[in-house]
Amino acid sequence: MKLRANLIIGGVLFALAILVGLLAPWLAHTDPVMDANLMNAEEAPSWTWWFGTDGQGRDIYSRVVYGARVSLTVGIVSQLINSIIGVALGLSAGYLGGWWDDVVNALTNLMLAIPSLIFALAIMAVLGPGLTSLLIALGLTNWSFTCRIARASALSLKSQGYVQAATVLGYGDLRIMITQLLPNMLGPIVVIGTLGMGSAVLSEAALSFLGLGVRPPFPSWGSMLSEARDQITTAPWLSVFPGLAIFLTVLGLNLLGDGLRDILDPQSRSRRR
Repeated sequence: MKLRANLIIGGVLFALAILVGLLAPWLAHTDPVMDANLMNAEEAPSWTWWFGTDGQGRDIYSRVVYGARVSLTVGIVSQLINSIIGVALGLSAGYLGGWWDDVVNALTNLMLAIPSLIFALAIMAVLGPGLTSLLIALGLTNWSFTCRIARASALSLKSQGYVQAATVLGYGDLRIMITQLLPNMLGPIVVIGTLGMGSAVLSEAALSFLGLGVRPPFPSWGSMLSEARDQITTAPWLSVFPGLAIFLTVLGLNLLGDGLRDILDPQSRSRRR
């Protein structure tokens, strides 16, 4: 029951975040960038301004709603890049072995030794701030975990009878990896991808907080926190609502990943029992 609750709660929170991002033009009360009025600056939450207003009189609620688009785009796209790189390297290294396995292992160990946020900061320093740079930076930093899992799965699967049969039938290495190995390792890849999206959302918030994310005045949750740090005691709503949005989204992704792991990994489910 607890495992099912994790899956349901996580799925609902993630689905709500996606719906908010997709329906932002209809859910927002005002334009998050253009509708600024200094006469309404730093209004506290009320029936008129649900989440209050910022120092330029912009509606915090509308900016949080539109900020969901940035965070989810970064989380999904960057994790997709990570998964493609990690699966390609790990699957090929585990199946082919030899010198290629040694090279991939060395590269993976190197990536694991470098803090991912520091590496992302270095990439952003070269590419400059912006959404595209953010996607590239986060997409190139966290593939090592996926690579490790894909390699371990390939090592255990390549000795299976159906793989041996495919070899006897004359299947090439690429065809065996794509048609025989990849479908049977999708479970753990999906799980780590879901959890990785939560980490990417946090990384986007951290980089945007440092001024290396989406260029202002377009809203992202991290940049909103950065703008609110000087008013955290005088106008706490400026940081509470974007921070709460980050918390609920990451919580939903973590619960969803935890629930998927217990469904797709029978051994994990039996251990918990």
